[in-house]
Amino acid sequence: MKSKYVAVIGLGLFGSTVAKALAGFGDHVLGIDIDKKRASSLADELNDVVIADCRDEDALREAGIDGYDTAVVAIGEDLEANIICAMNVKMLGVKTIWAKSLSQTHHRILHKIGVDRVIHPEEEIGQHIAQALHNPLVRDYISLGNGFYIVDVQVPDGLDGFRLSETELEKYEVQCLGVMRGSTLLSPQDADSTVKSGDKLLLLGKRDNLQRYGDKL
Repeated sequence: MKSKYVAVIGLGLFGSTVAKALAGFGDHVLGIDIDKKRASSLADELNDVVIADCRDEDALREAGIDGYDTAVVAIGEDLEANIICAMNVKMLGVKTIWAKSLSQTHHRILHKIGVDRVIHPEEEIGQHIAQALHNPLVRDYISLGNGFYIVDVQVPDGLDGFRLSETELEKYEVQCLGVMRGSTLLSPQDADSTVKSGDKLLLLGKRDNLQRYGDKL
């Protein structure tokens, strides 16, 4: 996959985590923060680090942000700085903008000024934690929009040796996309001989149906 050029603005816990992970994937990452200490702490981990006030359009231009494919506005403490930064990045021609939101009203403002993806990290992590606490068999999930999700469900001991077709997926209007067995991905047809305790089912369906199926397991 071709490396991306990504600018992460705001290098607090959220922004620095995103920046370091992208750098680990091999992307070219520019980190920007007004705080010298935060910026300096990542100087050896990112391709470029700049100390700048993101509310200053000229400062962002001098940092070369207009040469980046994507910008992540990760500022979480200052609502005004977050919005002005998103506007500046948009005006400087960055094609794709992700921004952290502090509230639903903030979300609407960011959407109105053209942010491509608005992030609610605390809310999203909270939902994942609640799901894991509610049903420990659900390892992870992804929202596809329109009420559909893909979930990663661990096969419990009680289903060891069952055929996939015997696990009542159709009854709950849930579709199996594949079965992870160790590091191997099996198609539903390959896995239909039997499933084993510890296998992971990749299931597609609507949230309520997936929840009912998970509770049944």
